[in-house]
This record gives sequence, structure tokens and C-alpha cells, in this order.
Amino acid sequence: MENFHLDILDKRILRILREDARVPFVEVARKCGVSGAAVHQRVQKMNEAGLIRGSQFNLSPKVLGYHTLAFVGIQVNLTSNKTHEEVFQKILEIDEVVECHSITGKYSYMLKIYAKNNEDLKRILVHRIQSILEVTGTETFLSLEEGFNRKLKID
Repeated sequence: MENFHLDILDKRILRILREDARVPFVEVARKCGVSGAAVHQRVQKMNEAGLIRGSQFNLSPKVLGYHTLAFVGIQVNLTSNKTHEEVFQKILEIDEVVECHSITGKYSYMLKIYAKNNEDLKRILVHRIQSILEVTGTETFLSLEEGFNRKLKID
């Protein structure tokens, strides 16, 4: 559902959970001045509407040994009987690709890739991405440092 209407209470609940999704509903309720059941019902309603898409732990790539972050634009030529969906499925099989966006402009897709180091990134590019027959070109952008990564603002 698009454009889900958020009232003041929904926004307060989301602001609290956006900062720490592990906060118990009872604590959220206390901060909002409502019952735990009210918070549970509101969150359930937002889940069902598709506004909230699960919850997750944010892992540190560096602690896991991934020291290289790259964004890779890939050009795709579909002169054969392949479709973008088939190319997408091949990209989906590459575990180091954590995001894939279909974009406008020079590239068909923009990928976000974590690699152990530059040599590992080269392996991913040459043996995994550029080996896809429909991929006709790539351009790699190395991230030197993440400036910020923020969550979407709740008005």
C-alpha cells in the first residue's frame, strides 16, 4: 500500500523503533503514554500495510573481514534471447553483492559490493560479474570512507 497515513502516535512509535528496533513494546508504550497493546496493534497494522519491512541486525563489514566497498555500474546488452530478469538472477547469486539497483543512464544496474580486499574485488568483477555473457562493460567506484548512512526521516 502506498502513502500509508501516519498519525502522531505512529510517528512517535517509528522514531523510537528506528533508533533501536529491539526496544520492547512496553518501553515504547511508556514513552508514548499508551498501552503496550496499542503499540503492538499499531506496529502490526504498519507491518500489514508494508510500511515496516522486517527488522535486522546491522553487521559491521570490517569486523567480518570486508575492507573494500565498491559501487559497480554494469552495462547489459540483451541482443540474445536473455531478459533483464535473467541477468538480475545471475547477479543475485553473487553473495558479495548486497544491493542491486536498476537505474537510468549509462548503466543498466548499479551494484554495491563488499569484498575482503582489492584482490578479492578483482576476483568478483572478473570471474563473477564480467563472466555474465550479457554484461558488456563495468565501471567500478571504490568507497574511500562512508560519510554517513542514515535512516529515512519520519516527519
